[in-house]
Amino acid sequence: MSTTSSDPVASAPPARVLVIDDEAQIRRFLEISLRAQGYLVLQAGDGRSGLELLATQGAELVILDLGLPDLDGHEVLAQLRQWSQVPVLMLTVRSAESEKVAALDAGANDYVTKPFGTQELMARVRGLLRQRVVSEAGASPLFDDGHLQIDLVRREVHLDGASVVLTRKEFALLSLLLANAGRVVTQPQLLREVWGPTHAEDTHYLRILVGKLRVKLGDSALHPRYIATEPGVGLRFIGG
Repeated sequence: MSTTSSDPVASAPPARVLVIDDEAQIRRFLEISLRAQGYLVLQAGDGRSGLELLATQGAELVILDLGLPDLDGHEVLAQLRQWSQVPVLMLTVRSAESEKVAALDAGANDYVTKPFGTQELMARVRGLLRQRVVSEAGASPLFDDGHLQIDLVRREVHLDGASVVLTRKEFALLSLLLANAGRVVTQPQLLREVWGPTHAEDTHYLRILVGKLRVKLGDSALHPRYIATEPGVGLRFIGG
């Protein structure tokens, strides 16, 4: 897909991406892949060096490995979040859903499991950088891709020009996903925000609600255009 001048990422200076990973081969691979996309790359082989680089040189995105020799990636993320809101993409060989949910709940914006595909990783990077630029500019309460229109202020949704009537909870779920467009919102967070803290384990509520919402948006779980499922972890709004 070609990049247009309306893309906030396209008009910005080259983004700096900080890679914190103890495997030299992974760092080199990521450097080559990221530089090929026009990004500037900083590298660190351990958590403390990565935090120091971020503090002294800054970055628009951090790619953080969970398995580091000095500090666990979760600890690096916890320290980083005390003073920075930079988007963080976690890399991990730990495929357990609990690990992913813990990282996302602790402030990670996204995760990729090793081994990973280059195209998927670059798509995640672009999504996080675009989300950051839009957030800094003041996220628009409007979404319009020519097919689906969402106005969060007026609480209106239209599909191909026709009004879509959503229940209060359907609209709350859609609003939460759109406000976090491009990143995974975990099941516990969705349940807390939409149903309240006493329903944090009622995942069947979420399955039913997202199913109804997909039908109204003309979306598909198998081939999602707007709402993608990260199995066992959460949901991601991918439209746009």
